[in-house]
Amino acid sequence: MRIPEISRRTRIISATAAAVVLVCVAVLLVPVTREGLQDTWCALTGQGCSRLEDPDRRDYADGSGWRQRLAPDEAAAWGNYVALGDSYSSGEGAGDYIEGTAGEGDCRRSSHAYPTRVADSFDFAGQLGFYACSRQRGASMLESLEKADSQISQAGPHTSLVTLGIGGNDLGFTNVLRACMVRVPLMEATACRDQEEEILSRMEEFDATLEDIVREVRDRAPDARILVVGYPRIFPADPSGMYYTLAPGDQEWLNETLRDFNTRVRTNVAELDAEIVAESQTGSVEYVRMSTAIEGHEVGTDEPWLNGVLLGGFAEGVEVDHGTFHPNARGHKAFAQRVLRQLNQGPDRKLYVAEQTLDNADPEVLASELD
Repeated sequence: MRIPEISRRTRIISATAAAVVLVCVAVLLVPVTREGLQDTWCALTGQGCSRLEDPDRRDYADGSGWRQRLAPDEAAAWGNYVALGDSYSSGEGAGDYIEGTAGEGDCRRSSHAYPTRVADSFDFAGQLGFYACSRQRGASMLESLEKADSQISQAGPHTSLVTLGIGGNDLGFTNVLRACMVRVPLMEATACRDQEEEILSRMEEFDATLEDIVREVRDRAPDARILVVGYPRIFPADPSGMYYTLAPGDQEWLNETLRDFNTRVRTNVAELDAEIVAESQTGSVEYVRMSTAIEGHEVGTDEPWLNGVLLGGFAEGVEVDHGTFHPNARGHKAFAQRVLRQLNQGPDRKLYVAEQTLDNADPEVLASELD
């Protein structure tokens, strides 16, 4: 008697059932994560392997378990802290400048600046690399990438935290204030607002600059939490009178201009971080809101934490000091509190660091990455 042939349909059903059984067994043997399931499916079917084939994802040999979830404070503290930015981050106007940084044209790094306060208050495995510099522009940071004094190039593979405060000089805010103040009060009432179109153009240009800076930092420190630090409101929300030649309306307009700039930066930061999440990468890009950090202590209040007009150079004629409209020591203390709060709270998502990076972050390696 002839044995009936097994139909093609029966063979397909049997093969499919076997594959399902293998997948079920594999699920029991590997961690139930999106990466683990995707890798298992790749191994069984040869499909869905793009995660392992894309070198930009920085996966390691086994394909799964390549990154470790950490609590927000742990994700910031496992390596070095690198502080980048302009005079609002270097501490211009806060006094007690670090030796070698206080001369004319120097970076004016203050021992009161928020990076030094954060480093003193947070238990980093590594050290602080304090590179923020007065008068720094974001565009210049990109132009100097190959130079010895490049700020961005100070970030390295074992940098766990980067703070970045930049943009005010790209906006030309010092010149904006000068144009507002050096005028005849009441006679030139539109001196501030006449600059709106040019300022908006600079803001739009800075959008791309900020994105490029963050991407350059992430290329060098892909596991770091990058905290982009905003700018504080300069004048009270409801100014009560003139400040030198600035009428209440001028003060409100300057506040609004900074608010709009901060909003653009915060939006760009959120978009950059969303890319990291979408690609299941390590590190983060976060925004630290500073607009109300010195609320009640703005310029013109009884106890300001932001310097008003500072005059100097009396021997050679009166000059406006570079620390004008910059945070003083108390202001930087308030800045540090905002940064520390963000470090401990973290973003509204999980944070990951590559296991290989953590394994290699011994004291000698950390020390070797800072000049």
